[in-house]
This record gives sequence, structure tokens and C-alpha cells, in this order.
Amino acid sequence: MSGALAGHLSIFAFVQEVEIYEILWYIYNKMKNQPKGSQAARLRQRKFDILRRFAIPPDLLPGSLSLSHQHCGKPNCHCRKGAGHAAWSLTFMVDGKKQVHHIPKAWVQDVQKRVDAGREFQDAVRDVLAANAQLLVLAKKQRRR
Repeated sequence: MSGALAGHLSIFAFVQEVEIYEILWYIYNKMKNQPKGSQAARLRQRKFDILRRFAIPPDLLPGSLSLSHQHCGKPNCHCRKGAGHAAWSLTFMVDGKKQVHHIPKAWVQDVQKRVDAGREFQDAVRDVLAANAQLLVLAKKQRRR
């Protein structure tokens, strides 16, 4: 092996050692600051159980699906005497503004499933965020000792 090639290999080995050292140092510091004990373990377990359960499905919907009844305005329509025509709408927020969109009756079952799944996902995210906050508070308390 030529001297130049041997020099490059030793630099490569040095770089690998430095990268491994940095990774180990990062893991050590991350673990050192983690709260300890059974409560922290339960919170972390709950958090990771939720995270494993949910990949972000591409077809989730936010908001709520609601049924209302409207009168069409035709003078001889049956809706004038009754509750009106059924009208489904999906209500959600975008950039702080309320959006309301009519949903065809044929789509209601599918849209309701997607809204329910979206709500379940949002609840799971809130649970993970709450567990993170509780772990932070626990770490802060344990650090004082």
C-alpha cells in the first residue's frame, strides 16, 4: 500500500472514531438528562406505545361532520311543511378561519370515518405532548436532588 493511501485510510478511521464518539456522547447526554424511576418509565412507555400505533395516515380529516335541515325555497316542495332537506357539512379551521363545506349524502359514512380517525390521531398527539411535558417536569424535579 502506498504512503498516500495509508494516510487516507488512517484519516478515514479517525473520522469514523470521531463520529462514533460524537454519537455516544450525544446518547450519554440525552440519557443523563432523562428522568428516572418507575413513573418516568411508565410515561415513556405510554408515549412510545402511542407513537408506534400511529403513522400519520394521509386521509385523516379535521373538524366535525354535522347534519342540519334546510328549506329549498320552492313553493310546492315537501320541505315547506316538514323539517327540511337533510344537509351534511364538514366544519374545520384553516389558518384560524372557520371553513364549512357541504358533503354529499353518499360521502357521509366515509367522511365520518376519516373525521373520527383524525380526532383519534389528534388525541394521541395530545397524549404524547402531555407525556413529554410530564417527563420534563419530572426531570426538573430530579435534577434538584
